[in-house]
This record gives sequence, structure tokens and C-alpha cells, in this order.
Amino acid sequence: MKILKFGGSSVATAERIQGVIEILKDYKKREQKFAVVFSALGRMTGVTGTTDLIIQMTELAAQGDESYLELFSQFKKRHKKVIKKLLSNKKRIAQVEGDFKGSFKEMTNLLKGVFLLKDVSKRTMDYLLSFGERNSAYLIAQALSENGIKSDYLDARKVVRTDDNFGAAKVDFQVTVNNIKQHFNKNKNLQVITGFIGSTEDKITTTLGRGGSDYTCAIFAAALNAEEIEIWTDVDGVMTADPRKVRKAFSIEVMTYSEAMEMTHFGAKVIHPPTIQPALHKKIPIRIKNTFNPSFPGTLVSEISSKDDSPIKGVTSVSEIALITLQGSGMVGVKGTAARLFNVLATNDINIIMITQGSSEYSITFAIQPGDARRAQSVIKSEFRYEIKAGLIETPVAEKNLSIIAIIGENMKYQPGISGRVFHALGTNGVNIVAIAQGSSEFNISTVVAKEDETKALNAVHEAFFLSDTKVLHLFIVGVGLIGGTLIEQIKRQAGYLSKNRSLEIRIAGLSNSKKMLFNGNGIELDNWKEDLIENGTRMSISRYIDRMKSMNLRNSIFIDNTANKEIPKNYYEILDESISVITPNKIATSSAYDDYAALKNIAKKRSVRFMYETNVGAGLPVIKTLNDLINSGDRILKIEGVLSGSLSFIFNSFVADMPFSDIVKKAQTLGYTEPDPREDLSGADVRRKILILARETGLKMESEDVLVENILPKACINAKTVPQFFMALEKADPHFNKLLDKAQKEKGVLRFIASLENNKAKVSLQVVDENHPFYSLSGSDNMIVFTTERYKERPLVIRGPGAGAEVTAAGVFAEIISLG
Repeated sequence: MKILKFGGSSVATAERIQGVIEILKDYKKREQKFAVVFSALGRMTGVTGTTDLIIQMTELAAQGDESYLELFSQFKKRHKKVIKKLLSNKKRIAQVEGDFKGSFKEMTNLLKGVFLLKDVSKRTMDYLLSFGERNSAYLIAQALSENGIKSDYLDARKVVRTDDNFGAAKVDFQVTVNNIKQHFNKNKNLQVITGFIGSTEDKITTTLGRGGSDYTCAIFAAALNAEEIEIWTDVDGVMTADPRKVRKAFSIEVMTYSEAMEMTHFGAKVIHPPTIQPALHKKIPIRIKNTFNPSFPGTLVSEISSKDDSPIKGVTSVSEIALITLQGSGMVGVKGTAARLFNVLATNDINIIMITQGSSEYSITFAIQPGDARRAQSVIKSEFRYEIKAGLIETPVAEKNLSIIAIIGENMKYQPGISGRVFHALGTNGVNIVAIAQGSSEFNISTVVAKEDETKALNAVHEAFFLSDTKVLHLFIVGVGLIGGTLIEQIKRQAGYLSKNRSLEIRIAGLSNSKKMLFNGNGIELDNWKEDLIENGTRMSISRYIDRMKSMNLRNSIFIDNTANKEIPKNYYEILDESISVITPNKIATSSAYDDYAALKNIAKKRSVRFMYETNVGAGLPVIKTLNDLINSGDRILKIEGVLSGSLSFIFNSFVADMPFSDIVKKAQTLGYTEPDPREDLSGADVRRKILILARETGLKMESEDVLVENILPKACINAKTVPQFFMALEKADPHFNKLLDKAQKEKGVLRFIASLENNKAKVSLQVVDENHPFYSLSGSDNMIVFTTERYKERPLVIRGPGAGAEVTAAGVFAEIISLG
């Protein structure tokens, strides 16, 4: 025999109840013996569950608020609506409506009494609450009978005997078991049982506490030695995490009673904790099934552990807790301190969720419900008033806005390094651990974190254990022009490959151009991101963008600045300090004051995130990475030379005797190699920034003014007020540049605009190189960097390729994103 229980969400509407009836018909067809327990009609979107509705209307009545009548009207209308939709036999409808009319009248009188007295006792509340389960079970029994399944309505108050602890009554198992056995021996039809309720020896109605319908199910299963308990709910079994907070949570196939107890204690809502006790005592398996996906096997809870290799079964949380710490030198070595503390809390009905104590005995920290914090502090102060007065113990301190993240699994005790993985996952995502607790059984590791970090912590730990082969990165992109737009297209094209071959999922959680910004924590759809940004984006402000990014608090977040904006880099420190990595082709931050550059490197290291800017020098070429690899592997840098400007490379590679220098510069401008005003390139300012960055990567504390830049333009060109005037002056300067070219050719060399670093000195100048130099063979707009080191002294290490362009720059940024994954 099986005992089935259907929760409130399974019976919230007539349509859902009909779905339950179809499930039970299938059981009948298979000749499976069973009894079924029902909760009250549950909540739906925009509709309060009947249990909560009864509590609300009763509390309003107790406050003398006549609006309770409106809620009671909703209660009656909902039941009448279900009757008419669920039943078709007119005679049966009339019978059920008549019976409900009687129960509604009884509720009316009770609520009126509460309203007049302006008070409600726990006993009265229990009796009022019983109508939720009584109505639903009675109605469903009638519907089952109408559908050809002979059913008897069983009011559990007839058989479940309890004490008079109203609101959370204790069950007298000996009497209850005998009552249930006798009842089932006499009644052979399907028994449709009210969950949640019982009665005292004097027939006074009691309730078993919230979630008590599960408990009712387990009580009947234990009494009847059932082969299995089935809890039918609205999810596919017990999940590895709360799917509302962790999108990639999945159902657990098998778990032990101990694991289920731990999961339910720390926030998993699928099973009510007392449910497991009767089942555990009789070793009755519990299966969690989904009413809306009945073919899915769900989760089996039993004494048998699964054979899989996963060290943990789930990650769960208690969303809101308060942490109270009692500490002081007067606790060290003093016997009975902990006993006094926990005794005074128990005496005052304050439940402890978690305890942690250091081996020094200097302090005891424990977690409780936030609503109990003030009362707990008060009773502790009273209990230890003499020690506090003497300065032996400090006044208890309460911390609020905290959550518990619990990692649960029996296999943890067999595998070392579990705690390390937990702490690493949290640490790399900037989640600070306030307190830690682990029992000697090693079934769970509990950490207390800030409430605002709860979802991020759950996802980070879940990913570390269940999706360790798959990593999700959340990108926040500022600048979606040429480079940014190209990057998005590259990510879109490569998504399938990265998922399949690199187990990497990249979600763009934020986008912005200069006018609008758009966010989606689940990832912006990349097929129509441009239209989405225009139509649904809000006004862009970098401070608001960063605030939103921080408030989303997503794990593995990366900020990407694709702009040349001078203001945005001023925010890098704040971003890195929030444990968000930064990737950028923007050279402003890395070439500004050395102290600012160093501060960014230091805060990134402190927060265990990355500040990455490979594309600052050479676009997609691996210049900075190669330099760092050489240094980190112990090589010594002797000299760095580079043609670091694509525009200047094109200009001087194209400069031959039969073409005026001014014409080449015009061509470069037309092709988009130079800025609209070519003087920005010809001034060497951009090259200065790049060699400065390389110098700093070698460890030099160098400032921009320490880089000597040779001016190659005549004063008339520099002083020209407009670009056309500049080109006029440049034409007049053609003879000057022809002389430079003639000199180079006489020396059998070519002109190259070179940045160099040697003997701790950096300079940028126009130089002549002969055919033996690597720069001699440069063509087009290629960049080239030459590293002369102790290892590469005779034949220097050369890196060559396109050093500019949206495609290669975006590819360089993309490569850094992938390396972070």
C-alpha cells in the first residue's frame, strides 16, 4: 500500500484537481492500493492560498477590522467556483453546496465572535484553520466518487490523537496508530484524508503545524506499514538548489533520510521536517513527485545512499537569519556557560538554527530567526547580568540581514577538499563569510553570508560542485560601437563551440552605448540586441550602470569597457573592489599616473579578480601575455622595441620616393587608419602610452613624462588650427620628409616609428633600420614587437600581426574573457 499526499499547489483549482483525479485513476487501473491525503486549496499567481486567507481574515477580525468580511467572501466564492467547475451531477452539487453552507455558517459565527471579542485564541485559530483541509478533502472525495473511484471522506480528527499544544500539537502515536488500523480494517473504499489536523482526547481540534499535511501522510504510512510515501508537489522532486534562485538546479534522483533532514532544516521546502521521522522509524521510502509532470520519477528518499561520485547532494539556504554572539574572557574554561545560554533560549521558545564556537571558548555564535533577535538579546542579558556587570562577558551583539548557505551530502566525509572548494567559490566571487559551522558527521557545511549575497553564493557553490565542467560568465559591456558590436557578434557565433568544447557559457547581462543601457540577469538575447537596447534601454549614466551591475550581484561578473572615454576608467577601482573583473582595450587607466595604475593592480589582487588589458598594446596580439610569461618564467628583459601604431606603420611602410608624404597621410586618413585629425597619431602620444604600459609590466615605476617622444612634425603643422590647414602645412613640409627618406635610403635602410625600452629608459622616435632588423620587412599596417632577453639574445623573440582594427581588437578582448572562464 502507498500513502499519497497532494499539496496545496496541486489542488489550487478545479482544473488541477481534475489532473490529480487522472493520476489516481491510473493508480486504480494498475490495481495499486493507496490512500490519499490532501492539503487546503493552495495559492496561485495573484490568489492567496486558503490557509493564509483564513489566518489573514481571523487576524483582521481580532483587530476589530470589518474588512475580514471581504476576505471571507473571497474564501466562499473560491470554494463555490471549484464546486461548479469540478462536479457535474446536479444532485451531488446540491449536496456539497448544502454541506459547505453549513461549514460557512459555522465559520461566520466563529469570526463574528473573534471580531466582537477582538481576540483569538490558538484553540479557535486551529479550529478555523481546519476548514481549509476539511473542505478540500470532502470536495475531492465527492469528485473522485463522481469519476468512478469509490471514496470515503476521512476527517483525520477521528483518528489522529494529539495533545492540546494548539498550533503545533504533538501526536500520541500509540492511540493514533490503533485508531488508523481499526478504521482501515472497517473501511475498504479509497480513504480521502484531511491533512494538517487532529484532535485531543476531548475531541478538540488541533493542527500539526505548517507543512503538517506531509506529517499526516507519514503518520498514516507508519501506522499501515506502507511500502512507500508519495509527496506530490509542483516541482520535479528535491532539487539541488532552489530553482527560483539557481536556474541550473536539477532534481536529485536518490538521497538518504539524513540528507533530506539536513536539506529541509536549511530551507528546502519540498518536505516538512517531521515527515521524515515516522518514515525513518519504519524505514518507509519517500518519493517526491510533480503533479504537473507525473511521468517524471522524482526523488526517492530512503536509507540507501546513491552510488554517484558527487560529494554533495544539494545547496540550500535560510534566507533571513540573525546572528548573535556572546563573548568574553569570563567564558574561557568556565563550565556550564553554554548550558545556561541554550537553556535560557529554550525556556523562552527561541529556536537555534546554527551554532558555531571557537576552540578558545572565548565566544559562542548562533543563528536564530530575525524576529527573535531582540528577545534573545534581552533574555541573555538577564541571564548573564552579573558577568556583564563585572566585565567578564560582553553585552550580546546581534547582526541582521544575513543568510545561511548550507552544502549537504553524506559523501562529503569521504572526499577531502570540500571546504576548500566552497570557500574558493565564495571568495572568488567576493562573498565574505561571516561564520562557519560543520558537524562531526560531516553531512553539511554551513556558512553565514550577507543576505544580498545569498543568490550569488548559491549559484557560485552550485556551479563549483554540480557544474564544475561548465562555467557561466556574466558580462557587463560598456561601448557597443565598432569594437563592442564586433565582440558581441563573435560571442554569438562562438557560443555553441564554447559550450560544447570548453564547457563555457557566456551571458551578456548588461549593455550600453552613450545614450542607453539594458540589463538582463538571465542574458540579453543576442539575435536582436540592437533593437532591444533602443526600444527597452533606459537612460545611460555610468554611475547608474555600475549601481545596477552591483545590485544584480551576479557570480563571475566581468566589466568590459570598449570605449576610449576618459571618465569610465575612473570607476575601475570601485568595480574591482566589488570583486568584478575588468577587461578593457581603453588605455587611459594603464597609462595614467603610476599610483593609480598600481592601485588598480593591487585591488584586483586583493579581491581575487583580474584587471586585464592585453588589447592596450597590439590589439589582438599576445604582447603583454608574452612579456609576463617571460618575466614569470625567470627570463630577464634586456630590450623591448616596437612598431606599436598601425596607422604610423602604414604611413612609413608606404613612404617611398615617388609618393609625397602628405599624400600618404591623406590616404591613411581616408582608409580610416588615422584619427580624423592625423596629428593625434603623428604626435606619438598613443605610442608613448603603449611603451609606458610595457615598461610598467616589467616592474618599472614609470610616468608618462618619463617617456621621451621625438617630435616628427614641423611647428607649422602642429600649430595649424584646422585639419585642412594642417594638410596644407604638411604639403609644404614634404621636402623635409623627403630628406629623411633620402638619408635612410643612402644608409640602405627604411624609416620606422619605433618605441623602445632599454636600461630602464623609454623613448619614441623615427629611426632608420637596415635589412638585418626585423622591422625592415614590415608591410601594411602591421605591428611588430621585438623582445631581446637573456634567453632570446642572439635571435630576439618577435611578435607580428595586425595591431589595430575592430575584428582583431574584439578578438583580443574575447580571448581574455575566455581565459577568465
